[in-house]
Amino acid sequence: MKRNRAGAEEGHGANLAALRDHNGQVVLGLLRDAGEAGASRAELARGTRLTPQAVSKITARLREAGLVTEAGRRASTGGKPATVLRLVPEGAHAVGVHLDRAVLRTTLVDLTGAVVAERTLPLSFGADSGTVLDTVTAEVTALAAPGRSVLGVGVAAPGPLDHRAGVLGPVTGFPHWEGFPLREALAGRLGMPVVVDKDTNAAALGLVLRGPRQTDSFAYLHLGSGLGAGLVFDGAVHRGPRTGAGEFGHQVLSLDGPPCGCGRRGCLEALCLGARDAAEAARLLGVGAANLVRLLDIDRVVLGGERVLAEPGAYLEGVRAAVGESVPVGLSPSGARTVAEGAAELVLAPVFGRG
Repeated sequence: MKRNRAGAEEGHGANLAALRDHNGQVVLGLLRDAGEAGASRAELARGTRLTPQAVSKITARLREAGLVTEAGRRASTGGKPATVLRLVPEGAHAVGVHLDRAVLRTTLVDLTGAVVAERTLPLSFGADSGTVLDTVTAEVTALAAPGRSVLGVGVAAPGPLDHRAGVLGPVTGFPHWEGFPLREALAGRLGMPVVVDKDTNAAALGLVLRGPRQTDSFAYLHLGSGLGAGLVFDGAVHRGPRTGAGEFGHQVLSLDGPPCGCGRRGCLEALCLGARDAAEAARLLGVGAANLVRLLDIDRVVLGGERVLAEPGAYLEGVRAAVGESVPVGLSPSGARTVAEGAAELVLAPVFGRG
């Protein structure tokens, strides 16, 4: 495998030694949060509670690995001007894969999470596993061009699933995927690390990490070919002890309602997907969102998914009317990229000591 001048491996599945150290990850996280303004070694020492000497050794390793660079000096306030350090965005990359029920979206991002390239094409989740794996492998390979340091691939798939083992669960309408070891199968084909999580969890993680560190609690509600939720409590994604949290679409709102693909009747997902128009679907989604707000006392609600994005005004109005004025309701700022970008963050989060 090709190496750069710093001795770091380049290409598929790059495993930079500088990223394995916990204190280095914390320093990188602070520099990512600092953005273009950067941070001095003294500021990093205060943020990490490490000694200045320790920070100097860590940042020297990160600079050697091509992940951090010096970027000028702070204006002097009486002493020696402090050197500013910044993250090198192109120092490493991650690929995010949104494996939806009808569309495959792949995204290549840099260390800041900024999108470098993306690809989208139709792909039925109902196809056989070989077809799906071949297509995902080809799309990821097209993005992970030679010369790019790619840390790994994050895959966001319909739930429920076991994100620890990377094994799919009983996805509504697609029973042939139950028990399939998606992470192992893709890692074997791609030759690089793969992380798998539920699509809504990936989206929620991306919303947490793309911006200043936050400690609020919110729900990301995704209405597309299905309906699910990503839950964030105190700035961390909540998956539950059995990784089953967020199956928001399968709360029963009508005991004698229409049949749902999960086998029950009157699930919110079935009601929303079967609504006569966006206004009715939004009203139903709002009822479910209001239930969630009252149950969990969350700070805000974020909406996403292709059905919401097709008529955002109707969904904002309907959900806001049901939730009330005390809890803000807004759209995901990443739009159609929300899940794919979040999938890439499944790989980047550990790099910055997050997860």
